[in-house]
Amino acid sequence: MENFPVRINADGTITREPDVLPRTPAKPDPNDNTIALSKDFTVNQSKNIWLPLIIHFHGGGFVLISAATSTIHEYCQLIAAQIPAVVVTAEYRLAPEHRLPAAYDDGMEVLHWLKTSQDGWLQQYADFSSCFLTGDSAGGNLAYQVGLRASAIVDDLLPLTIKGLILIKPYFSGVKRTESELRLEKDPDFPLALNDTCWELALPLGADRDHEYCNPTVGGGSKLIEKMSSLGWRVMEYVGFADPMSDRQIEFLKLLDQKGVAVVGHVDGSGHRTRDFVGPALCGYFKDFVLSSTKTA
Repeated sequence: MENFPVRINADGTITREPDVLPRTPAKPDPNDNTIALSKDFTVNQSKNIWLPLIIHFHGGGFVLISAATSTIHEYCQLIAAQIPAVVVTAEYRLAPEHRLPAAYDDGMEVLHWLKTSQDGWLQQYADFSSCFLTGDSAGGNLAYQVGLRASAIVDDLLPLTIKGLILIKPYFSGVKRTESELRLEKDPDFPLALNDTCWELALPLGADRDHEYCNPTVGGGSKLIEKMSSLGWRVMEYVGFADPMSDRQIEFLKLLDQKGVAVVGHVDGSGHRTRDFVGPALCGYFKDFVLSSTKTA
């Protein structure tokens, strides 16, 4: 794991290598040469409705990355420009300083902030009745867990109305190894040992990988999945065959389907976990899902 930019210290804390991944500042100035405008919000600082509202949670195994990481920023810009949509990409607390469910708590705080936000861009352009939760890797896991929580309090979130979830190679695991995990045990970018380390850092102390935060199919899945189904939410999942977690993702999608959730699955035969994150196929699937969900709402 010599390429993993985190050093685990003897006392259980971690040291992240600075500036491993470039960061891109928000660009709210229309005179900037950019495909989509962006700006930063501080959530805990305390209508003209046109475009779908997409809330994005970044990946990074719950221990790395930021909403300002350049690849995340560029991806959100691309989605905003191609759909088009208003995209809010959220920061959340990282493990192990803040173990799960801290990130899920932060995701819910974002939803509560959005429903009462007086920000001019949101009030002028965002369609609060067509909201989608999305995320890549750990962010996909986060979007799912936040979605479960949100499904139980939909009236409290009004006027924010969630139409569906878009999960990009969501980060799931479990104690028993799957075929894809064993086949890709030595994956150069995300070996199985690194997967296990990230979960050890992120899960509540004493929990193993069959905790519901890590393994969404354990015990037949959350009872709130049926609530998602009754609300008419749709779920799109993008799976990369070359992702060690691909079997987990497919198993998860089957569970949702069995429980009556309208699912749309896309399996990329060559999709790697960390490479080809932003591609034309994914953007096309994303756009089609959002627009079709809006039309059928």
